[in-house]
Amino acid sequence: MPLDAPCTAAPPALPDLLAGPLLRRLEAQRLVLWLVASRPLTLTLELDWPGGSLRQTLDAPHCQCLPVGRHAWLHLIDLPLAEALPADTLIDYDLCSDGQRLADLAPHLLYPGQTRLQFVRRARHDHLLHGSCRKPHHASADGLALADRVLEESLQQPSQRPAWLMLSGDQIYADDVAGPMLVAIHALIERLGLFDECLEGAMVSDSQALYRHADSYYQRERLLPACDANQALRERFFGGARKPVFTSASAHNHLVTFAEVMAMYLLCWSPVPWRLISPRIPPLTAAQQQRYATELRVLDGFVGSLDRVARALSQVPCLMIFDDHDITDDWNLSAQWEASAYGHPFSRRIIGNALLAYLLCQGWGNDPDVFQALMPDLQALLAQAQAADNRLDARPQDELIGALLRFRRWGYRLSGQPTLLVLDTRTQRWRSESRLSRPSGLMDWEALCELQQALLDEPAAIIVSPAPMFGVKLIEGIQRLFTWAGYPLLVDAENWMAHRGSAQVMLNIFRHSRTPAHYVILSGDVHYSFSYDIRLRQRESGPHLWQITSSGLKNEFPRRLLDSFDRLNRWLYAPRSPLNWLTKRRPMLIIPHTPDRGTRGERLWNGAGLGQVHLDAEGRPERIVQLNADGSPATRFVAHRDDREGAPQG
Repeated sequence: MPLDAPCTAAPPALPDLLAGPLLRRLEAQRLVLWLVASRPLTLTLELDWPGGSLRQTLDAPHCQCLPVGRHAWLHLIDLPLAEALPADTLIDYDLCSDGQRLADLAPHLLYPGQTRLQFVRRARHDHLLHGSCRKPHHASADGLALADRVLEESLQQPSQRPAWLMLSGDQIYADDVAGPMLVAIHALIERLGLFDECLEGAMVSDSQALYRHADSYYQRERLLPACDANQALRERFFGGARKPVFTSASAHNHLVTFAEVMAMYLLCWSPVPWRLISPRIPPLTAAQQQRYATELRVLDGFVGSLDRVARALSQVPCLMIFDDHDITDDWNLSAQWEASAYGHPFSRRIIGNALLAYLLCQGWGNDPDVFQALMPDLQALLAQAQAADNRLDARPQDELIGALLRFRRWGYRLSGQPTLLVLDTRTQRWRSESRLSRPSGLMDWEALCELQQALLDEPAAIIVSPAPMFGVKLIEGIQRLFTWAGYPLLVDAENWMAHRGSAQVMLNIFRHSRTPAHYVILSGDVHYSFSYDIRLRQRESGPHLWQITSSGLKNEFPRRLLDSFDRLNRWLYAPRSPLNWLTKRRPMLIIPHTPDRGTRGERLWNGAGLGQVHLDAEGRPERIVQLNADGSPATRFVAHRDDREGAPQG
């Protein structure tokens, strides 16, 4: 339903399937699927492959069903398999409910000629799609839809299928929401009866009062609590401190309630919810109406590509990890930020609601086992709301949020060749003790020790770090300068080299004699793409690292500014530049891979799209590509050994 369509008829009946299925964790003897339905479904899973088949009724504990509203039920299917699934083989799958199959429930998920959905369990992690930063109202096309093209081109070639689609942060933007998107969110909340909640410490008493308030659209900063403990949050969380250089973030429509964040996920991952609503444009000022119209045109294009996005997500296994915008901008950037954000009940609830929705929509499907201790309290909270007045009970909600804020197992590992480790760089921060306003290290000592243990005696590894471990020196230098001046929030001063302790430990892990000889590091976050070939000089015969960054899926860096940074970085950090001695990369040889479609010397590629990496038998990249959302030919990153940066050569 178009966002500006008048509401002239009764809303359509609710279909059984609202979003999904999404194919999540896939192993030889395990299959995880995620979906949201308008009612609890009794499901049967069917799998067929050459020489084998399986029929499984999905009752508890193989299918957990949780209400998130009167007409919205989240289903997580987690099926252990007695017989290992064949590798590199097309496997048909179907979900049946009351005589209906996926072809009936969600025909948009089928490719031409398909009668059932398909997936492939790859024997090796040797073909990866990856990306981050998908902002629905950014003017670019949606790079996530390119996964659909890759899949369609390899439908009958199982050995050519991607092993994983890796989403490395900012799958949603909870802090930067277009006005038309917020209107659609509220329409979907009403249509599905998503749970209400009380709001302690706010200027409104509950979620319904928030939705009806005159400042609910484009002016939510006026609804924040005005108390000393919350001033830092008020300034950064809702746009008081502008960041004109590195981002155009606007938090005046920041999501607040659990229902708002859940609706955002449904609207970002499925075309079905858009067909169920007839949004009503709220009263707006003339300036807001103009902004609304501009955002609306972009969102119409986003909605138009959702069929392709949903189709890809249903047939290629997908892993995810959060970054800041999944929760809020600059999430846990410093100890001072944390004290401000968690020191007020309203801001704590806002952050907790986004984290709760992340658990249900992203984290749970990555590694269901680690969340079992949280499930009883989560199930009790949602069941109480569903059985009572469709409202979450504030006390158990806040207690569950407290448990989520203490939780330390958001990162995860997948065995295989190469081993794949996905890092939580947001909740295990190495906080500065000398100055609370300084950026925290992205992982603390304990988390880095666990990382080293996971890497011991592995021949090769893929590490997913939302922020690049090895970024652009000039930009990191600017971030360091602003941090020294006391303004780290103005430049998103979050990089691995910003904290001396965590940077040193990370480099020592790479130098360890029992850690891998080859590392591929996949990252996003920065809104431009690049690739580095890195050698550490202080360890004989290795290790060899590749930093591969693809960002964003639907976001870009200011073009002229990035061109200037790229050029200055090449000049200031040329191989024999003395400035190299001032960086933490003195013992490294770094060979940038240059885009084959760029201008001469260009290293950074600015354009929405999707990263694609092919690895050889040793776990080394043999092809690094950026698929471009604008329809232009793919960009390949090529190494040139005469184009180096690093310590002066002796």
